[in-house]
Amino acid sequence: MQDASLSRRHDLDWVRILAFGLLILYHVGMYYVSWDWHVKSPFASHAIEPLMLASSPWRLSLLFFVAGCATAFLLRKQGQGPTQGFVASRARRLLIPLLFGMLVLVTPQAYFEVVEKLHYADGYAAFWRRYLAFDSQFCRGGNCLRVPTWNHLWFVAYLFVYSVLLWALLRFVPRAMAGLSGRLGRLAMWRGGWGLLIAPVLLLALWRITLVARFPSTHALVGDWYNHALYFSVFLLGYAVAHQAAVWDALQRLRWPALGLALASYAFIAWYFTGYAATNGEVPEALRQLQRVIYAGNQWVTIAAVLGFARQWSPGDSAARRYFTEAVFPFYIVHQTAIVVIAHQLKPVGLAPALEGPLLVLATLAVCVASFEIVRRLRWLRPLFGLGPLPRRQEGRLQPASIASP
Repeated sequence: MQDASLSRRHDLDWVRILAFGLLILYHVGMYYVSWDWHVKSPFASHAIEPLMLASSPWRLSLLFFVAGCATAFLLRKQGQGPTQGFVASRARRLLIPLLFGMLVLVTPQAYFEVVEKLHYADGYAAFWRRYLAFDSQFCRGGNCLRVPTWNHLWFVAYLFVYSVLLWALLRFVPRAMAGLSGRLGRLAMWRGGWGLLIAPVLLLALWRITLVARFPSTHALVGDWYNHALYFSVFLLGYAVAHQAAVWDALQRLRWPALGLALASYAFIAWYFTGYAATNGEVPEALRQLQRVIYAGNQWVTIAAVLGFARQWSPGDSAARRYFTEAVFPFYIVHQTAIVVIAHQLKPVGLAPALEGPLLVLATLAVCVASFEIVRRLRWLRPLFGLGPLPRRQEGRLQPASIASP
């Protein structure tokens, strides 16, 4: 039941591109909602929070799932087993931009956060010196900003750790990993593939019921047990199904039921968090547990719908696909710092959110494109933004990057 084809999965390229693009919209949205973030609009309100909840349960899980698939494709393409070379290559591709990002690129996010929340006035150079010195005095009440910080680059740190854990599993328990792929393939044949929708939901519901209240999300790596259970599970799932043709056929076949379940579960989530829980104080325990199960359901069935429709779409190659496949990781590294800096600078203008929000999105995209166009041409900058060596030019065009890019 293995799909031995090594042909490129353009559908997963586009899923990854659009999922990272969604992060730009989401993080712009974080400026305008009531939830805590680095900087906040003076017009922040609850207005778009139901829209934000439409992607909150699943968008990062989708990225970890695709990263698991990409890892499987990379290992097969290179004919590479669980060798030390795999870990070294992941370290070069992930840890170098993570370190550079923490020391340089995300620093403006922390700076404008203390400017707005603590009214810091000593200037960026003075702040950066304190930032690099691990200064622990940026506090408001008992809440202190820990620096240096990786902010949105936590995803890169987690992805590296999961890649190393996968290497260890392939090295020490290869039969168990092969068995996992086989069981998932059989699930795709059970009840026309419905096992693929049910089984992951049961696992994610277990994690949410048992862990989410005890280990709230921190993105601090240590002690972030609910997020690890969630994200490592979907990362392993992506790895296990990458070459299972029956799994992808089942996802394509069940795309419409998965979409219907995704919309129904989202309606409940939006009602619960922005309606019932927001206005009713204490929530009955039974309803809270039901919410956790439905939330977990939304996490997986939405991913299943996205993957199914992407496979049905089955896009071919294109210049846009080649460009954005290479650009997406540098875009990710740059985008949140661009949003924070631009939003802070626009604040004195006092634009209404309906005008300022789209302008902020367009300005962020412009910064991302300009940054990538510079980075992709300079050999010494490429590794700092997660890009491989400068490709050879053939027929006047840069060769495309691999889907196994972070």
